[in-house]
Amino acid sequence: MNSSEVWYYADGQQSVGPMSLAEVKAALPKLDGKETLVFGPGLVQWTEAKHVDEIMEEVSPPTPPPLRQSSRRSDEIDYEIFGEEMQYVVVELDPGEMVLAEAGAMMFMTSEIKMETRFGDPSKQDNSLLGKLMTAGKRVMTGESLFITTFTQTGKGKGQVAFASPYPGKILAVDLTQIGGELICQKDSFVCAARGIELGIAFQKKIGVGLFGGEGFVMQKLTGDGVAMIHAGGTLMRRTLRPGEVLKLDTGCLVALQPSVKYDIQFVGGFKNTLFGGEGLFLATVSGPGEVWLQSLPFSRLAGRMMSAGIGASRKDEGSVLGGIGSMLMGGNE
Repeated sequence: MNSSEVWYYADGQQSVGPMSLAEVKAALPKLDGKETLVFGPGLVQWTEAKHVDEIMEEVSPPTPPPLRQSSRRSDEIDYEIFGEEMQYVVVELDPGEMVLAEAGAMMFMTSEIKMETRFGDPSKQDNSLLGKLMTAGKRVMTGESLFITTFTQTGKGKGQVAFASPYPGKILAVDLTQIGGELICQKDSFVCAARGIELGIAFQKKIGVGLFGGEGFVMQKLTGDGVAMIHAGGTLMRRTLRPGEVLKLDTGCLVALQPSVKYDIQFVGGFKNTLFGGEGLFLATVSGPGEVWLQSLPFSRLAGRMMSAGIGASRKDEGSVLGGIGSMLMGGNE
């Protein structure tokens, strides 16, 4: 080896060499890499390897993977949620972007937003009359309108459209890409979603769940790779269930769940619990793994309290089988 090609590197307090430039490069990954001190031709003192051109010029940076064509189908909308008890969400749309909304949910929109009422689901690729009829029929089964309203930004700049809560509660924005692309939620909870989100139905397979589960046989199913907004009454709770973990809840308090979560009901049990417990005959059970969202104020509970107050009945016996009878016997008006 020519003396003019002799190299050394520092290993702790010791120098290792002489060796060739190739041997130094081979040894660097086993040490501190580019931070290792080296000495060789053209250097007047020990120098970190990253400052030596002879070493770095042959170390080519990793080649980035080729860019892939995005397979995303949904529009990437921006949004902001305002308020506490009575929330509304403002959706900002770029030119050509569209948001789908439940009929009657719109609060305001800017001048270049175009509103259209459509039969069927605009996110569906099947635009035939039969396809539209099937989509509309599914919406009717979930308690929604035959029609859906779309809002499209037709101007050159950004446009805004806002949607309001139907009653006191929280608006939940869910990015379906982060939860596996599918969400099952209660009827009437849908507020709006980016174009590309498909609105479908999810059948409850068990008769008992359909009859007594509080949500009936049919729930809404949202699928896609964008953001969807749903509404929950009162305060919202999100719970991550571990595999096999079971949570018991009031049948009306379930807002949404991932498809991996099992949903069932069970009898409350006990004579006094059934008659005077105030929770009805059945409780819902959800078991993991997966995410569930609960609401503290189901609309049925809110409506029941308002009706009770209107007819002078006691508000303490909500859910009790003997509620009306107990009110007459006990004389408990508030």
